[in-house]
Amino acid sequence: MLPQLLKYASVFLLGMVKFVAAPVAGIAAGLPVGLIWVLSVAGMMTTVVLISSVGKMWALHQRRKREAKGKPLFSRKSRRIVGIFRRFGMAGIAFLTPILFSPIGGTVIATQLHVPRWRIMLHMLWSAVLWGAAFTLLAVKFSHLPIFDHYR
Repeated sequence: MLPQLLKYASVFLLGMVKFVAAPVAGIAAGLPVGLIWVLSVAGMMTTVVLISSVGKMWALHQRRKREAKGKPLFSRKSRRIVGIFRRFGMAGIAFLTPILFSPIGGTVIATQLHVPRWRIMLHMLWSAVLWGAAFTLLAVKFSHLPIFDHYR
């Protein structure tokens, strides 16, 4: 029983931190496809809820810290992210979160751009569902590769 729970927990925790890795770990652990997808989405959405809850306070703290050090408000990277946000909105940030930013990074970006919490959660949910299905199906498709045998 405990080893099975550890498999579930590993997929869930990877979904919280590095979304792309969760389906790979689930396939390697031999979990059913539907369960891998659900655990990946649940992991990402747990991170989104946690980060968006404390995000405003954290964003204000980061801004004050940056101002106190005399650093510029925008860097090259932050300008690029703001450009994505201006062009595609929260949907663009949510779409890129699982593949570029990670659940933590995407939620922090949305929070610092002052997107309302309900919009963050809505867009991150459809993104997690979409990318969770895609990554899980890709992991199943390539599960015959030797890298998966190493973990079984």
